[in-house]
Order: sequence, then C-alpha cells, then structure tokens
Amino acid sequence: MFNIKAEAKKLVSQMTLEEKVSQMLHTAPAIERLNIPSYNWWNEALHGVARAGVATMFPQAIGLAATFDPELIYEVATVISDEGRAKYNAYQEEGDHDIFKGLTFWSPNINIFRDPRWGRGHETYGEDPYLTARLGVSFIKGLQGDDRDALKTAACAKHFAVHSGPEGLRHEFNAIANDYDLWNTYLPAFEACVTEAGVEIVMGAYNRTNGEPCCGSKTLLLDILRDKWAFDGHVVSDCWAIKDFHEHHKITSTPVESVAMAVRNGCDLNCGNLFGYCVTAVQEGLLTEAEIDRAVTNLMVTRMRLGLLGAPENKAFASIPYDIVDCEKHRGFNQEVTRRSLVMLKNDGVLPLKTEGMKTIAVVGPNADSRIALEGNYQGVASDHVTVLQGVKALAKENGIRTLFAEGCPLHKVNDSVLSQFPGDRQAEALIVTRRADAVVIVLGLDRDLEGEEGDAGNQFASGDKLGLALPGRQQIMAEAVIKAAKENNIPVVVVVLAGSALDLRWADENANAVIQGFYPGSQGGLAIAELLFGKFSPVGRLPLTFYRSDEDLPEFTDYSMENRTYRYFKGEALYPFGFGLGFEPFELSNASYADGAVTVTVKNAGKARAAEIVQVYIEIEGEKENRSLCGLKRVELNAGESAEAVISVPSAAFMRYDEEGDLRLCYGKKALHIGFCQPDARSVKLKGSKPVRLEVQG
Repeated sequence: MFNIKAEAKKLVSQMTLEEKVSQMLHTAPAIERLNIPSYNWWNEALHGVARAGVATMFPQAIGLAATFDPELIYEVATVISDEGRAKYNAYQEEGDHDIFKGLTFWSPNINIFRDPRWGRGHETYGEDPYLTARLGVSFIKGLQGDDRDALKTAACAKHFAVHSGPEGLRHEFNAIANDYDLWNTYLPAFEACVTEAGVEIVMGAYNRTNGEPCCGSKTLLLDILRDKWAFDGHVVSDCWAIKDFHEHHKITSTPVESVAMAVRNGCDLNCGNLFGYCVTAVQEGLLTEAEIDRAVTNLMVTRMRLGLLGAPENKAFASIPYDIVDCEKHRGFNQEVTRRSLVMLKNDGVLPLKTEGMKTIAVVGPNADSRIALEGNYQGVASDHVTVLQGVKALAKENGIRTLFAEGCPLHKVNDSVLSQFPGDRQAEALIVTRRADAVVIVLGLDRDLEGEEGDAGNQFASGDKLGLALPGRQQIMAEAVIKAAKENNIPVVVVVLAGSALDLRWADENANAVIQGFYPGSQGGLAIAELLFGKFSPVGRLPLTFYRSDEDLPEFTDYSMENRTYRYFKGEALYPFGFGLGFEPFELSNASYADGAVTVTVKNAGKARAAEIVQVYIEIEGEKENRSLCGLKRVELNAGESAEAVISVPSAAFMRYDEEGDLRLCYGKKALHIGFCQPDARSVKLKGSKPVRLEVQG
C-alpha cells in the first residue's frame, strides 16, 4: 500500500538542504539522482485552462457566478480539468515542463467583491459569502475530482485573506477588518473550500491583514488555516509577495528575515525567487531544517496526489487525449453556460426583437466587435470567437435582415484618430446607421485592459481599478446621442454592457428599452447575446453583486469595514440589486414551507415557453447587522404551464453568526426566511414584479 505522506517524507529525507530549498520555488528544478523531474507550479484555470495555448474559454468568473448554479459550475470545472489533464499529458510527451503546463491550477479566486471599483473583482464570484462558497466548493471539486489522494488536478483558493484592492497599494496595504467582518464576510468561503471541498492549495495575498503580511501571517496560515480548519495541503505565496515584507510592508529588514517569517508561519512555496535565501536562513539560525522539511514534504505530497513522483497513476486521467481540447462538444456546452450567465436588467417589451417587418438592425459601440471584451483576464486562446456584432449579424441574416455597424467611439479615448480636429470622430457614423435601422443594439462597457490586475491592466483608471462607476471616454455621450436619434425616429434601443463590474447605468435604465449585462461572456458570448435578443431562450442570469446608482453610494475604497457595503449591509436603494434578473416567462411560487433544514416550495412556469428560474432563499434575523443573507438557491427549469416541487437545503449556519474566535453561535432574534425569485426589498420587488414569500421560522 502506497502511503503518500510517508513516501513524501522518505523522499525529502534523501535531499540535501540546497535540493530541498530548490523545490520551494515555483520553478522547481529536476533532482535527477532521485528521479524527480523539473516542475513549474504556476498554472491558471480561472474560466478555462489559461496562458498555454488553445482551450475552451468560458465566461469570466463573475459571469459564471451570475448563473447562480453550483451544479453547472461543477460541470464547467470538470471540462476545465479534463482539458488541463489533456494538455498536461500532451506537453509531457513533448518534454515541455515550462510555466502554465502543470497540474497545479491557481484558481479559483474566492475573495469577496466588496467594492465595484476593484479591478480584479471580475475574477471572483461576487459579493456574497454564501454564493461564493457554494460556487467555490463546486469549482474545486470539479477541478480535483472525487479522491483527494488521486487528484485530477490541484485547485487553489486565493487570495487568503481580506484582499480586494486597491490594486495600486496592494504591496504595502494593511487591510484592517474587525473580528465580525473577518469571520462573517471575508473567511467563510475559504473555510468551506478547505473543510468541504478539500482544496489542495491556498494562496496568500499581497497585503497585510490587521498588521501581518498575509503570506507570513501566523494568524491566517497557522492558527486559522492549519489549526482551526485542519488544512493539509500546501500554501503558496502570491507572486513575488515575499519581498514586499521588507521592501514595502517594512515588517522585516532583509530578504533572509522575510523568507524565514514566511516559512516559519506556514508558507511552503514561493511564486518568485526569494526562497533561495532559505539556505542562508537555516545557516543563520532563523529557520530550522525541520521547518524546511515540513514545507517540502507538503509539496511532495501534492505531486504524489497527482500521481507523480512514483505515486500510483490514475490511468483514466493519464489517458485523456488532446483531441478533447476546445472540441465541438465543449464549445456547445460553453454556449449553454454563456446563455445562463446573461442578465436582463430591463425590458419594456421590446425583447425579444420582432423580426417581422424588420429590414435593418444597427449594432454600435466600442465593444460590439471586440474579441478582448469577450474574454476577461487569466484567459487562454479559444479556437473560435463570436463577437456581439458577429452573433447579431448571423441571426439577422437568417431572418433576411441587414446589419449595419459603427464603432461610435473608442473604448476610452476621445477620438479614434490623433489627426481628428474635433472630439468624437466616430459618433456621426453611429448616428448615420441608427437613423437607417429598425432597431439598435449599443454595446458598451470595459475590457481587461481597463479593469484587472495591477501590472496587467492599463492605467486608464488606477492600476486596473476604476476611479468611479462612470463609463470611460465618450461612451456615455455617444450612447445618449444614439438613443436621442433613435427616439426621434421611434426606433427601439437595447443597451448591452460587457464589463466585469458594476457601472453607473442610470441613464440607460431610464432611456433604453432594454438593458443586458453580459459581463465577459467567453468565446461564444456574442452568439449567446444575439440568441437572447432574438428570443431563442429566456434569460435566467442573476446579479452576483449590487449595481449602485452612483459613486456617492460608495464608502472609501480603502475602508475594509463592511458597513454600508454589499446588499447585506447597504442602507440605500440599489439601481439593480443583488440577485435580480428578468426573464421572458413569468414564474409563480406556492405552498412554501420549512422543516428539517430545508425549504419546500411549488414552482410553476406560468409562461408560454420552456424557461428556468432561480429560487432564492434569504434569511433575516432581528437584531443582527445584516439586512438579510442568501442561504439557499436552486435552479428550476420547466415547460410552459408545468409545476414542480423544489427542495432547497438551508444550512444550520444560516441561523448563526461567527464570534470573535471564529466559532459559530446561534442567533436568538426572531428569524424569517424569504423565498422567491429576488430579494424581498422594495426595489427588487418593484423591478421583478413578484414578492418573495415570508416564513417565520425557529432555528
């Protein structure tokens, strides 16, 4: 019987100190005398196998979150891990052990998207701890498979912890979170990923949390992660984060002190090169060789769990052929996932578009024909892309409709040409095609060059963060001109937004006939959006974050208190609330009851076509800080006129809150469950047109 942990310890015991330390870098070299091949630990799979060529590119994580469907996310991750294994197998045959070719995927990002200005928020599953936990657990299980000691691939929960901008300050920033927010907002998803999903890797964050650098935090890495949650995988630093200890955080004075602090407090692997100083740290007595052994053993255990280094190989994983990568079946599934991720925020009846009598449709806007706006960051290369313009053009042609196109304006610049004399050199063309159309689709938003990670995204805003919620450049001016021209000619207008975060859409909400939030919808996104516009399916996506009305609703970006943030604590009225989204077919609820940890309710499709809805359960507890909290969800798909009983599990933790020690305590205030298709607040009810059922419960 192959005992992985015993074999890993045995292997480490045969290494010299220098060999051990070499394995603690993400670019781990071969140790030929021990039959250890080189291995690069750094790989990415946020919404598809990334950065190493062709792969199926699903919607960006925030779009996946909009599906509100943990089962679907498991299927997505299963496809990703299939392709990850297929690519790894093929690269091994070619002897390619380079970066982004391994089986250790540094995904998912389960940080809480607490502020819409954060550039990396679109990498997350949104602002809610419960939704983030459910989707994170499903994604990890899909990546890793069913057997912790025979991993399909290794997943990574990142960035631990209390990390969500500002990007420009991340190397020096001290995120201060009180005990309540720490345990009840920032940590629950990490706990679920460790204790429920058995995640193999946890990545520390760049910032300090309450004074401790996250990648060297005794509180986070030892007291909570190892001791309280019994994590038994390995911890990796964020890339080049260890040098921040002495260069920016000023917690240590030298590289040797920094690596000693990191390893001593539970960081096993360095994305970067600073852990080379671990040899000196041992020689100077700042680390013991036993502490090095502990770290390297954790790393060897992971490689053995993947069937490497002489451990039993899972033949089913090792035989996955390269032919499945971005295959027709996966592309078809990707299109279905994209359909489920799209959120219809407004529809005055103009959608689905009426093709009868329509001769011409105009598609305008800087994201209309943008491939980059389909992808988001941490992306691979899909073998086929369909932009919104291409998708609309294809479906319009099927109905004998001509498609006109105009960029309208650049994404963030004033003019397309530096030689232009007047501002807005592309706007007139947008007006020209608008006046010649029977319907207009305006495609606005952002892309990964504007919002994203410090160092990757452009500095149009602030190191990848947004300075506010306004559309960049002349997008707002152009859109207002187009809608004005359309109204003068009684032409309906649909606004489609491709962006990974909430923007100020008040003007569009008041003036457009329909508004669609597409997020970054993946390689097939344009076709799915076109299918929605032409009524090929009823949208079912729901917002995983709050769309505020304006910048005035936002607290200071650097304030990590959850007060007045996200739907759970926000005191104002949102433009579009968390959990909101429209469909074409009306649904009804009846016979709601709660017993034995589950809600049972009858759901009916009262419409004229097959469609799906998301049943959402929120808990409200008298005397607690939260307005309400999501605690259950279920996707229900039904034929027209069909009814079905839905059973939705409500975890016991919904009736509890964490205390300052991170232990759950029962809340004693009066409790009510709200079961419906949106939150029970007045704005959600007005927009959705239905009110959740309220049940007083004991718990």
